[in-house]
Amino acid sequence: MSIYDARGLALSTSSPAAAEHYNAAVVLSLAAWPGAAQEVEAALAQDPEFALAQALRGRQFAFEGRAPEALSRLNLAQTLAARGGDARERSHVEILALSASGQSAKALSLTLEHVAAWPADALILSLPMGAFGLFAFSGMADHDAARVALCARHAGAYGQDDWWFQTTQGWARIEAGEVGSGLAQVEHALELRPRNANAMHALCHGLHEAGDGQAILSALADWLPGYERAGVLHGHLSWHGALVSLASGDAEAAMARYLDAVRPAVARGMPINVMSDAAAFLWRWQAYGQPQPTELWAEAVAYGAAAFPKAGHAFVDAHMAILQAAVGDRAGAEARARDLEAAITANGLAVGPVAPALCRAALDFADGDHARCADRLSPLMDQVVRIGGSGAQRELIEDMLILAQTRAGRPAEARTQLEARLARRPSPRDDLWLGALA
Repeated sequence: MSIYDARGLALSTSSPAAAEHYNAAVVLSLAAWPGAAQEVEAALAQDPEFALAQALRGRQFAFEGRAPEALSRLNLAQTLAARGGDARERSHVEILALSASGQSAKALSLTLEHVAAWPADALILSLPMGAFGLFAFSGMADHDAARVALCARHAGAYGQDDWWFQTTQGWARIEAGEVGSGLAQVEHALELRPRNANAMHALCHGLHEAGDGQAILSALADWLPGYERAGVLHGHLSWHGALVSLASGDAEAAMARYLDAVRPAVARGMPINVMSDAAAFLWRWQAYGQPQPTELWAEAVAYGAAAFPKAGHAFVDAHMAILQAAVGDRAGAEARARDLEAAITANGLAVGPVAPALCRAALDFADGDHARCADRLSPLMDQVVRIGGSGAQRELIEDMLILAQTRAGRPAEARTQLEARLARRPSPRDDLWLGALA
């Protein structure tokens, strides 16, 4: 008897029950919804030699920052796939193993080959997508356009009523500047499957790019209470709400959201989200004129140091340098910059010199050397996209430049930056900053 996944791809398991649990786990994973781990463990209870289920469990461990367990499961999955899987499954497992072991460039290359042959393999097609996907962290300056092109190539394998593809293509379009069409797709995806945290996340990004912060708060107020705190995006979605509140001048509400769901002591998301969300919120909180949250900075630094002790990931290192600079750890931030420079020299770190420059700019800003910070950032702004993340996340660097220019007594330069950003999307905060420069 042949057994298939939800999109018609063959599965090498003899257990229909295992396949059913695996298919449920994939759906929950693609929706960033709680319960995927339990479903994949149920699949493995039915068939411990189910290679794809072992591989998915390994990927879940990798998301949680549990590298030894991730690699152990993925190694086992490769052995099982070599013994009993077909070509698609062997390739699927190899790509997940490469991605989890940090071999991102090779994983991306094989992913593009894989989806050309099996475009309906949504779990693999998901890898280059998103703010933390293989494209975003490839060092490419045009990764937003690359996601749009990849979706366009493989849209025929899905359809207008495939909630996952509508979410993914919609988010890709939003990040590439096609905000109207992207938002329409994401809203459609939420209608198809309301229990879809990735779609709600994409909606927040779309509304941010449309300049409609109040719509973000309204959407979260309606939707977030139905999403368990164990959901991997719960803290990050709350971060979006906190930023809207802070930008609109409601500092009390912003800090309440941070303390309730974003700070590392309570957030249960991926370590990269928890650390970067904390750094990005606390930096804005202080830079926008609120009192220094010393204990909260210390909590975030401790979390980041445990999760990311070594340099080598530009998005992570930029945020870690912000944390280290904020608490006066000049040696730590400078060490990250030097390690990044050494990596560039040794193996041509794909993101290039923007990575160490951002670390040192964070130090300059924290030191109050705003002229030097502005001089360091200005020539690199078209390269910041190479660190990955989303447009909303990278706005932190734009904020740093604008405030550095303003405080260095360079209002004309700050005005140019603000006008360019306002041309992209409305913002009451940017209107206020621009008015103060008049």
